Amino acid sequence: MSYTPLSRTSDLQRVLEPEVMDTHEEADGYAAMDHTAPNTAFVDRLIELGAHGAAVDIGCGPGTIPLMVVERIPEIHVTAVDLSEKMLAHARRLAAASPHAARLAFELGDAKGMGHEMHSFDTVFSNTILHHIPDPTHLLMEAERLLAPGGTLLIRDLYRPANQAELDRLVAKHAANDTPYNRELFRASLHAALTIEELEGIAEDAELADAELVIDSDRHMSLQLRAGH
Repeated sequence: MSYTPLSRTSDLQRVLEPEVMDTHEEADGYAAMDHTAPNTAFVDRLIELGAHGAAVDIGCGPGTIPLMVVERIPEIHVTAVDLSEKMLAHARRLAAASPHAARLAFELGDAKGMGHEMHSFDTVFSNTILHHIPDPTHLLMEAERLLAPGGTLLIRDLYRPANQAELDRLVAKHAANDTPYNRELFRASLHAALTIEELEGIAEDAELADAELVIDSDRHMSLQLRAGH
């Protein structure tokens, strides 16, 4: 069931974060955060949408989600791409201990243009990367280019809160037990996120107007296409 947001717009201006989290502090800090609940919900949705075959994770970060995908979806193969060597180091260490590592490949690459052939993946997914990119239209265009006809798509990210009071409430609710550094990472990510209305506009520009936009929670939204659409 879709969550009802406080607003589809925001009184807050978008404040960009660094596009690449490639210092040890950034990568280690992000990898140490507990994203178990949202990551599990993300993979649950992928399964519901029919994720299968050759898959690509655009902006895999420390590798938690691609590893969960190969553990839970038989026979799927995931190419996990990130522009941060430090994040990929975390991902490779995590995968090395898994019996499913043979179905994972990691690549250093730019989410806005990865060099793979058109329509080369049956499943395209990305989690909380849009807010790192100054013009996320380019990522959505690349996702649309890579997705095979009838394939599964799931692009999830934060959405910008309606106002400062809502942003403060979300930080207090979801990052209360994090370190001060990680609380500020979360706060900055909310400030850098698109609004729901902005994502609708860039999805249309990227020729993904047919994708369903779902409000998943008090902070997450998704663009999705079901297998066989």
